[in-house]
Amino acid sequence: MNLQTVPLIVLLLSGMIISATAQQRKPNIVFILTDDLGIGDIGSYGQEKIKTPNLDKLASRGMRFENFYSGTSVCAPSRSALMTGQHTGHTYIRGNKEVQPEGQEPLADSIATVAMLLKKAGYTTGAFGKWGLGMVGTSGDPLEKGFDEFYGYNCQRQSHRYYPTHLWHNAEKMVLEGNNLQQKIHYAPELIQQKTLAFIEENQHKPFFLFVPTVLPHAELAGPNDEFYQQYSASFPETAHKGNDYGPHATIPGYASVEKPRATFAAMVSRLDNYVGEIVDKLEQLGLSENTLIIFTSDNGAHREGGADPQFFNSSAGLKGYKRDLYEGGIRVPMLAVWPGKISPANTMSLVAAFWDVLPTLAEVSGVSIPDSTDGISILPTLTGKGKQRKHRYLYWEFHEDGGRQAVRSSDWKLVRLKVKDGSQTIEELYNLKNDPAERDNIIRKHGKIAKKLGKYIDEAHRESPIFPLIKQIK
Repeated sequence: MNLQTVPLIVLLLSGMIISATAQQRKPNIVFILTDDLGIGDIGSYGQEKIKTPNLDKLASRGMRFENFYSGTSVCAPSRSALMTGQHTGHTYIRGNKEVQPEGQEPLADSIATVAMLLKKAGYTTGAFGKWGLGMVGTSGDPLEKGFDEFYGYNCQRQSHRYYPTHLWHNAEKMVLEGNNLQQKIHYAPELIQQKTLAFIEENQHKPFFLFVPTVLPHAELAGPNDEFYQQYSASFPETAHKGNDYGPHATIPGYASVEKPRATFAAMVSRLDNYVGEIVDKLEQLGLSENTLIIFTSDNGAHREGGADPQFFNSSAGLKGYKRDLYEGGIRVPMLAVWPGKISPANTMSLVAAFWDVLPTLAEVSGVSIPDSTDGISILPTLTGKGKQRKHRYLYWEFHEDGGRQAVRSSDWKLVRLKVKDGSQTIEELYNLKNDPAERDNIIRKHGKIAKKLGKYIDEAHRESPIFPLIKQIK
């Protein structure tokens, strides 16, 4: 053999090994969870006033779900359903229970999360954004729940300010010099986005699970006076919103005043869209996009806090209700999934699915066993078009504020219970979502037998929790 050809042979063999390794490598998973984004807030779901070109492109490249549901209609329990693969009748966190001076009720030691499963499958895991399921040093610390790295707001109460005094990087409190509730220097979403992109860069040579629970576009309505704001600053009729302003009397939970709330909200959604585009671009630049599953969704329906005007933007896309409601507008959310070569492009899906389906789906994607504890069903057959898709007998939600609420969907039928904490005050409403997707016509008097059947599903689904009791006396 000519010795001069040896380096060339070695190089070719090395290339073959690298190529084979790349083909065998497990897919990266990027899960982007927005905060209080309504199903109608992006272009691919009908938004006409706000520009979301990157998300629209994502929808054209993959699957857009029409009947995808969040865990419930507020932050912490919805995220608990996502992380644990259990609906709110079973999941550990079922309400927004605050802990002083910072944080929320933590997930218990015994609770497994999707991040823990993926870490077991060999994934490097990172979370960048808002956590809200346990303070640093508790059993619910993201580092105790399967994440190798966390950066952002640990506490959802702190995330009411876009110019916070600090963020958390793992166990280190990162003080943001100049942000003191009087001055606005460091815009947290931009800091979080830079850490998100750095995680992709640093872990490009191994399978990773990137969880991006962005705080956008949750109130407060705030952001820099930049190109995102300027494109809307003269676009809409406006009424200023008076709030809890930055200054000597400012408090953490408050939402600041905003001169042009509609323009500011639109700018926040467009900024979110741009951040999604940057993540996609980073994956493409590093040659990772072909082996990456991207999922985009929201933790609940559109919010009305801090001057937000979801009615003006048709944020619920004609559906009834908003955040905190168990009507469709409070829990039906956008869901986009892109995976080149696995998910067909420009695909609209009517399958009824929910947050608790994410854990078994990603478990199957990563090759680990699906735990018996999940209420979910893997939707991988639907995503890939391979295999038979199992379906839910019903989906169930509960909400622990405003007197307590419960809801169940089975096929096209939906039963909603209001004021369930006082059986003498409980109201039941029945809707047929096929004929009445906006839930305008309560037909419970016409279909008592169907309501009774769905009521049994509610009783079956709810398991009483000593931490988050939901007292129901109706049978």
